[in-house]
Amino acid sequence: MTYRAYRYRFYPAPEQEKNLSQTFGCVRYVYNRSLRYRQDAWYACQENISYLQNSALLT
Repeated sequence: MTYRAYRYRFYPAPEQEKNLSQTFGCVRYVYNRSLRYRQDAWYACQENISYLQNSALLT
């Protein structure tokens, strides 16, 4: 099996840069909160939180 990798350069405009930075910050925050919830559930009562349970908490 052969794997290929492609690299692309991206030069966003200042407005795009600001929006990307804000979006990635929000995504990082949500991911970290979700991870913390799963870790707390595991340490508290050895409970695994599924993707569906985690997703339901976000919506």
